[in-house]
Amino acid sequence: MREAGYEFKVMSPEMDESFPSTMPVEEIPSYLAKKKAEVLKNTITTEIVIASDTVVILEGQVMNKPLTTSEAFQMLSKLSGKIHIVITAVCLMSKDKVLVFDDRTEVTFKNLTENEINFYIETHKPFDKAGAYGAQDWIGMVAIEKINGSYFTVMGLPMHRVYQELNSF
Repeated sequence: MREAGYEFKVMSPEMDESFPSTMPVEEIPSYLAKKKAEVLKNTITTEIVIASDTVVILEGQVMNKPLTTSEAFQMLSKLSGKIHIVITAVCLMSKDKVLVFDDRTEVTFKNLTENEINFYIETHKPFDKAGAYGAQDWIGMVAIEKINGSYFTVMGLPMHRVYQELNSF
């Protein structure tokens, strides 16, 4: 945000990130981004809240944030050698206006060895990342063979869309 010329303040309020089990996987990030923004709704005066959420989808299944080393290993093993979709949704909210949009990117991972997966989990602790990985981390450098879409969407904030939407918001 700073590099795009915006002044901002980071706030991370506590919230429940659950979603209805019957919700289509493609709608989950928009639902959660709006839910995150709504937590701050009563604090808005002249500010614009920007909240986002990212999901990793492999073969129609959402890969949330792993809770354990074993879960992270399982996720990265499943992603290994496959193409998956990353959807990042953003909610812009002012005192009297709300806009929710998403951006989608296709990511191709190379085949990962057990040693590579274990090294990444041990050195980068990916427990706060959807799909157990960060594109900006070591694993992004060695595992991502191809990206069809925005790198910033995979990182968790599609700045090209945020910039465009803020200009008209």
